[in-house]
Amino acid sequence: MDKDLVSNIFFSDNDRYADIINGIGCEGMPFVRGEDLQELDARESLGRRKGYGRNRAATGTKYRDLIRKTRFGVNFAIIGIENQEEIDYSLALRVMCYDAGKYERQAAEIRKRVRRDGRDLSAGEYLYGFKKDSRLFPTVTFVLYYGEEEWDGARDLHGLLDFTDIPESLRKKVSNYQLHIIEVRRLQDTGVFQTDVKQVFDFIRFSKDKDKLKELVETDQAYSRLEEDACDMLAAYVEEEEDMFKRMDKHKKDGRVNMCQGLREWMEDERMEGKIEGKAEMLIELLTEYGNASEQLKGRIMKEKNEVLLHKWIKLAARVTSVEEFEREM
Repeated sequence: MDKDLVSNIFFSDNDRYADIINGIGCEGMPFVRGEDLQELDARESLGRRKGYGRNRAATGTKYRDLIRKTRFGVNFAIIGIENQEEIDYSLALRVMCYDAGKYERQAAEIRKRVRRDGRDLSAGEYLYGFKKDSRLFPTVTFVLYYGEEEWDGARDLHGLLDFTDIPESLRKKVSNYQLHIIEVRRLQDTGVFQTDVKQVFDFIRFSKDKDKLKELVETDQAYSRLEEDACDMLAAYVEEEEDMFKRMDKHKKDGRVNMCQGLREWMEDERMEGKIEGKAEMLIELLTEYGNASEQLKGRIMKEKNEVLLHKWIKLAARVTSVEEFEREM
C-alpha cells in the first residue's frame, strides 16, 4: 500500500485539513472551517539550473504533499502538510525550499500586477515589481511524522549548519528556519482534533499495546463507523497487523467500517491462535521425554491449527512409549 497516496487521500478532505490547522497551528481553537480552504498547486519551483542539450536552463521542480490557502478574517495564510515516515536529516532544507518557492510564486504574481498597473511607481518599485505596501501571505508547513523511532534529526536550519569556530556574534546573524514536526506516535493530547483525525492518530499511537488498543476502540464509538479512507490510513501505518485489517472487510457498509466488531474478532482469533500454539508446544515437550522428535515432525505439529486434533495427539503422546510409536499412530 502506497502510504503517501493513502495519507494524501485522507488529508485531501478539507474538514480534516482544517482540523490539522486548528489542532496544531491554532492550539485547538476552531479558526478554520473546511469550506474556507482552497487547494493550491503542489509544485514548487526551486530556481533554474544550468545544463546542456535538452536539460539546458531546466527548471528545478519539487512536489510537496499537500498545500492549501485558507482564510483568516480578511487575510489568508498558506498551510502545507508533509507526511513523513522515515527520518530525513535534510528535511529543514527541503521544507525551507518549499516555503520559499511559495513566497516566490506569490511575489511573481505581485510583480505582474504592479507592472501591469504601472502608475505612481518609484524607480525601485517599477524595477523590481514590488511596491512598498506589497505583502505576501504567511506560509507554514506541518510535518506529520509516523515513524516508530524518535525524531533525532535537525528541527531547524541551524541544526544543519557547521558553526565550528564561527564567532557567536556572526552566528546570531545567520538566519534560521524552524521545522514544525508532529510525532504522531508520541502525541500527548489528541483532544485538540475534532474529526476522525483523532481516531486515526490515537489508533497509530496505541498500535503496539493491544490492551490499550482494545480499550480505545471499545470506549470511543467513532470506531464503530469509521470512514473507509480512515481505515485505509490505519492499515498503511499499522501494517504489522495486516491480518486485523483483512478481517475489517466484512464489516464495511455504506463507506464506513465497524472497527469495534472487527477488532474483537481479530483479538479472539489471536487468543485462539495462542491457545493452539500453546497446545502444540506442550505436545512437543511431552514427546521429548521419549527422545528428540525430528524437525519434520515438530514442523507438522506447529502448523496444525485444529485444536481437537491437537488434543487427540496430546492424549496419544501420554500413552505411547516412543516418538516412533507416536508417529505411526498419529
